[in-house]
Amino acid sequence: MSGSTEPIYFLPLGGSNEIGMNLNLYGYGPEEDRSWIIVDCGVTFGDLTTPGVDIITPDPRFIEERKHQLKGIVLTHAHEDHMGAVAHLWRRLECPIYATPFTAWLMRDRLAEHGLLGEAVMHEIGLHSRFQLGPFDLQLVTLTHSIPEPNGLIIRTPTGAVLHTGDWKIDPDPLIGHTTDVAALEAVGEEGVLAMVCDSTNVFTEGESGSEAGVKENLTELVGEQKGKVAIAAFASNVARLDTAIRAAEANGRRVCLVGRSMHRMTQAAKAVGLLDDVQPFVEEEEAGYFPDDAILYLCTGSQGEPRAALSRIAEGTHRHVTLGQGDTVIFSSRIIPGNERGIFDLMNKLAARGVALVTEKDRHIHVSGHPCRDELRQMYAWAKPNVAIPVHGERRHLLEHADFAKSLQVPHAVAPQNGSMIAITPEGATIVDEAPAGRMYVDGNFLVEAEAESMKERRRMAFAGHIVVAAVLDGADLVSQIDVRAMGVPSTYAYDLDDFLDDLAQAAEDGFSRLGRRDRADEATVEEALRRAVRREAHRIWGKKPHVEAIILSR
Repeated sequence: MSGSTEPIYFLPLGGSNEIGMNLNLYGYGPEEDRSWIIVDCGVTFGDLTTPGVDIITPDPRFIEERKHQLKGIVLTHAHEDHMGAVAHLWRRLECPIYATPFTAWLMRDRLAEHGLLGEAVMHEIGLHSRFQLGPFDLQLVTLTHSIPEPNGLIIRTPTGAVLHTGDWKIDPDPLIGHTTDVAALEAVGEEGVLAMVCDSTNVFTEGESGSEAGVKENLTELVGEQKGKVAIAAFASNVARLDTAIRAAEANGRRVCLVGRSMHRMTQAAKAVGLLDDVQPFVEEEEAGYFPDDAILYLCTGSQGEPRAALSRIAEGTHRHVTLGQGDTVIFSSRIIPGNERGIFDLMNKLAARGVALVTEKDRHIHVSGHPCRDELRQMYAWAKPNVAIPVHGERRHLLEHADFAKSLQVPHAVAPQNGSMIAITPEGATIVDEAPAGRMYVDGNFLVEAEAESMKERRRMAFAGHIVVAAVLDGADLVSQIDVRAMGVPSTYAYDLDDFLDDLAQAAEDGFSRLGRRDRADEATVEEALRRAVRREAHRIWGKKPHVEAIILSR
């Protein structure tokens, strides 16, 4: 480590105070000539508060304004919350992308979907690579996680080194890929780590996350106990789990049918880098129904109750080729991600109504987490020996607990950032020195819009209380015909049907117009606002809600 005192700047724009949507910036150099890199660029997913929006990205405004200083995007692994935003945001950033083979395959697939494959510069780098981006000397460190090729990243500068772990766990037998590169972690620990930016997901969980090897044994036994058709729902990105499910099927005389686009995409990526190369050919969906019930296993997407995923369509009875019923079993080799409870339980109830037996991680040991529990965190701190702990990849409570836990391990300093916290890291410690804009962008069809865009506010209002249009035609200061009112999302009841509701709204609009002076009646904007207010007020009186009201005034 040299004697430079220039700080290393760490700035999360996503993934701090939340689990998902990771986007981390590292900067080095004086402000007017500072170099930046992005480490990971992921998405999170919409919910009932984002009608019409399934995908959400970080707001890249801060680094977009400095993209002439941006040296590249480095991806630690291929989970959507770490790489899913790259294709959506690339035109705003226009910088090269660096990833190992499995992640690079999936990244190219996403770039192709967005018409960027020939435009975005994609560098495929090998495991254990060490390369230079501006003042940053970058070294990949092999870790274990729930997807192939997870990497930590050592970021060396003239001031010192930072270890960015990405997502990780310590799995002594990961089934696919290499075990944790302990030698590299110990070496950088001896060299000196100014700060470790580290995964906080399971900081409240004692012990260890567990090994994929244990899941394989239990899943094989469980599949062997079943007599009817079997479906296993798992995260498609967990190729080790897919391999386990395939081996469990083959060990019990079953062939495997992949169901769901993500399953096909991930297995193609895995085969492209030499994984899953010794399994029997998969059975096509159209052919699987001809197999005896005890000779087929469906490997399905949809473990989180996603409404358009394969398992939800099977549960609804709308899947073109796959049916499950009495005597069949669905095995959820996954966990419930917080926030998905309702969708998952709805899915399970629909399957149960069809007579399908359900097995979850609560019943058998058929899932392990991909994130470190407290014993694994303790071990990582022993290897890396950082001067500063910077927890990320967690909600606020996770980050604060992680900071306290690091201090209990004798880490001298800990800073729990929020999205937008710019942290200056020096040999003396770390301090939040500034705040940057760190909002959200919604992928709304073909557009990328700000979370607080008026269109999204209107859509939320319409989702809550419907939409009413009131239209009037004026000839100077006079109404030409009766005011017309149309409604969407407004209830109709036995005691008060929709026609009566609309008639009352139209009368309120006419009364609002009649209260205007003659000069105001000739002003379209004034009439428009008067009708809008009158209709909204009357709707609230009748219904108890304030719908979104649009007034249209035409003049002749």
